[in-house]
Amino acid sequence: MPEHPPLGRWAPLTPSAVAAELAGWAGPWWIAGGYALELALGRSWRPHDDVDVLVLRPSVPELHDALPGWQLWAADPPGSLRPWPAGEPLPAHVHDIWCRRPSSPAWELQFMVDDVSGGRWTSRRDDRVRAPVASIGRRTAGGLPYLRPEIQLFYKARQPRPKDETDAAVVLPELDPTARAWLDDALALTLPDHPWHSRSPR
Repeated sequence: MPEHPPLGRWAPLTPSAVAAELAGWAGPWWIAGGYALELALGRSWRPHDDVDVLVLRPSVPELHDALPGWQLWAADPPGSLRPWPAGEPLPAHVHDIWCRRPSSPAWELQFMVDDVSGGRWTSRRDDRVRAPVASIGRRTAGGLPYLRPEIQLFYKARQPRPKDETDAAVVLPELDPTARAWLDDALALTLPDHPWHSRSPR
């Protein structure tokens, strides 16, 4: 069984490099994490230790074909990694796939897996938070897909780290009224006492 690099060792692809790697894949995907927020605002304010890409569970088996030659590892909660070979169904409780090329001594790409039903995206954080799949992302002028900032902030809200607080401080004031209302509703439903809720009034 191959050994994986230490969890903290990353040599992340840039968003444009992710797009190049996935150029031949027809499955839906969106740049997520801090990079998604920067793409939404069109500027950068901090370095990034990794790169996250949101994908939908029905398309996940195609990732092996989309990334030929790469090693894909399933992140089994609460925090162990194991090789995830082609042809093996990804268990429903697994929501993260870590990836690297065999020549790389570090992780290069992480997929976050969300569910979908009847054309509606379902948050892996709380299945009461849903939206039409067609509405959860945007594209840059160059065509790079990214997760809407209010959805990314919702994901960051559960256990915010210092970098998440930094992101919120930058992005919350920039949300338009519709985005602020969506985040406010999602937090009111799932984390009603969260400080970001009071900082994103309608």
